[in-house]
Amino acid sequence: DTDPGAPPPAVDGLDYDYPSDRYAILRYGGGGAPTSVVCGTVRFGHPAARNLVALLPRTIVVEGSPGSASPEADWMHSTFRLIAAEGRELRPGGEALITRLWDILVIQAIRSWIASDPAGQTGWLGALQDPRIGRAMSLVHRDPAQPWSVASLAHETAMSRSAFAARFTELVGEPAMRYVTRCRMELAHSRLERGDTTVAAVAADLGYQPEASFSRAFATIAGTSPRAGRRPP
Repeated sequence: DTDPGAPPPAVDGLDYDYPSDRYAILRYGGGGAPTSVVCGTVRFGHPAARNLVALLPRTIVVEGSPGSASPEADWMHSTFRLIAAEGRELRPGGEALITRLWDILVIQAIRSWIASDPAGQTGWLGALQDPRIGRAMSLVHRDPAQPWSVASLAHETAMSRSAFAARFTELVGEPAMRYVTRCRMELAHSRLERGDTTVAAVAADLGYQPEASFSRAFATIAGTSPRAGRRPP
């Protein structure tokens, strides 16, 4: 039971329990009704996720309380309770379970925002939700090294080449083949940043022969050479 005007403590100066090197439990205060706050950090590993993160608001709020008419609120509360229960008692597989539950929570929170916010219905995200253009984008994300062309992507989406090209540019905001190249270069940049591979290997993995064609594409998208973007091993 704390005076509303009392200054909050410095969180980084409090004592934590560390059941694992991947999460910690903080218990603080006492005397009033308990309040549980669950915090976590999620890292998006796929380079294409940078486009998503750039569009997200600073805060996503999922309205509702347990037992409300909102199914999202019900399962989120249930998931949080399960995370809290696993955190209180370290059991076999608990760390893996908590990690995956966090992934699910983040995905569902983003889905909730996309469904309820007009910003999630337009641009890159809106294009992903289009049955045909979204399928083409997913194919490129799944295997960017494939020798994609406007014709092959149009075939995969059961559209004519001209209709596909026009629809893709309209929804995504750039031509299909530029999007393919950008996805490849984002993946290349991510690999080169790790510093555990060579420019030649990345170029070959993404289907660029000779290496010079890869360097030109990389410079066009990234504004620098592949070697300049590579972290020294």
